[in-house]
Amino acid sequence: MSDIVTDFHVDQKVVYPSQGVGTILSIEEKVFKTEKILYYTIYLEVSDMTILVPVGKASGLGIRPIVSQEEAERAVALIGEDYEPIPSDWKMRYQMNLELLKKGSVEDIATIVRSLYHRSKVKELPILERKLYDSALRLLEDEISYSLGKNREEIETMIFTRLESR
Repeated sequence: MSDIVTDFHVDQKVVYPSQGVGTILSIEEKVFKTEKILYYTIYLEVSDMTILVPVGKASGLGIRPIVSQEEAERAVALIGEDYEPIPSDWKMRYQMNLELLKKGSVEDIATIVRSLYHRSKVKELPILERKLYDSALRLLEDEISYSLGKNREEIETMIFTRLESR
């Protein structure tokens, strides 16, 4: 293996934005077009998929460690806070939320869940927006459950309790 320092280690849980929480299975060098490149092999349980990510591109793709317990609790609290009204034009809303999803921080994902949940109470979400909401909710539940060491059902209840308190 080369002497490149890696940000993550084998068996570490990481978040791959818009894909979910994964576990680093290995860090290996592979030859790609005559060049040796170091890769993370990441298993994404939620989609039962294993992916290879070049170590040098991981941060550019937004791959990051799972948030701390404190950050997870802050994201759950954020769901119950007041928020700015979102545009009524669903295409503009969708674009804004897609950008947040790509950034992939737990606060961004909580913001998407909060705004689309409340919007869905006013009017049914268009199909694309509904898929975005479902995806953001799954990502949020996934990361927070790992961070807080609780099962997804408990986290789902916690999230909806906060959403409905508004």
